[in-house]
Amino acid sequence: MLGAEWAGERTQPEIMEEAGSPRGSRLPWECFSAWLDGVCVVTFDLEIGQAMELVYPHNIHITEKEKTSICYLSFPDSYSGCLGDTQFTFRMRRSAGHKNSLHDAEKYNREAPVNLQRDTAHYFGYVYFRQVRDSSVKRGYFQKSLVLLSSLPYTNLFHTLLQLIAPEYFNKLEPCLEAVCNQIDRWPFPEPGHLLSLPIMGLVLQVKIPSQTDVIETNVATDHPKDRLDPPCHISSIHELDLFRSLQSVLMNLQLLWELVLLGEPLVIMAPSPTISSELVLALTGCISPLKFCSDFRPYFTIHDSEFKEYTTKTQAPPSLLLGVTNPFFIKTLQHWPHILRVGEPRVSGDLPKQVKLKKITKLKTLDTKMGKMEYFRLVT
Repeated sequence: MLGAEWAGERTQPEIMEEAGSPRGSRLPWECFSAWLDGVCVVTFDLEIGQAMELVYPHNIHITEKEKTSICYLSFPDSYSGCLGDTQFTFRMRRSAGHKNSLHDAEKYNREAPVNLQRDTAHYFGYVYFRQVRDSSVKRGYFQKSLVLLSSLPYTNLFHTLLQLIAPEYFNKLEPCLEAVCNQIDRWPFPEPGHLLSLPIMGLVLQVKIPSQTDVIETNVATDHPKDRLDPPCHISSIHELDLFRSLQSVLMNLQLLWELVLLGEPLVIMAPSPTISSELVLALTGCISPLKFCSDFRPYFTIHDSEFKEYTTKTQAPPSLLLGVTNPFFIKTLQHWPHILRVGEPRVSGDLPKQVKLKKITKLKTLDTKMGKMEYFRLVT
């Protein structure tokens, strides 16, 4: 049973405490906006495809162009099938002229490590996608995504948050989302170097945001006895993935990949799912830590993205970009890129577009190493 706090109701002691505290002087949604830019719900519409069903809080400003991009990036774009629940991350450009009014953004960036600073030019999208059979739906499937938008690269924290929120939301819909957002608006502001307690849905997430003065530690594995969803829930790292799990399939070529990432070389990651694609891209950008990855990166990219023509043109050299894709169409479209890493084999079915042909590229030198079911190769012009 969910308590009063989860139901979005404040107890009298909480109200009295806040009345005499700095929290009482905060503007509505000020603390929420310090963590998240907003929460979006994307569903599948039979007539128009992916559609924005809900944006919360209702007063946040997202342009129509941004909404279109979010809709496409929130659904898996592959032929491997994604039945059940799928989590992944995307990153997209904000519209030109977007004004960021985040609380103490400059102060935060002065104190945070370079790899955890706010990215005011891009949105990070943390996605929880559910696809299950549902005979009551005309299409035969329930397909919906819950998306957290943020300027903060807190991958581990926000995906943990989604694991708590999304299953409840799919059952209880908007009232549940409203209660969660009100709870987040009562969180303390993100402050580097401080241990923070973040109450959510009857649990307390305990996290520490690193500061520039902290001793650098590499979190090789996040599956630690302290990381558990029991109150209080200790999250050992707000941003680091389990690097070994994410990179174990490419260990034999890790030195080569490290060099390519360090030099900002154009690199395509072709994966069978957005989960694998985004985790591998984020792990590669993080493997050069404490250095900041200064090139552009897209953990998950689709053919509907507004930068599609920019990245696939053959009239100019590929940009300094780390690109994660899942659609087999990119096998042909991006074959001119100098470095391609393919993880796993796409499940080619009768649904594969006729214009996509899987053929061996014989004019390019390749490094082809097999390890279990995974295949890696580097194309060199």
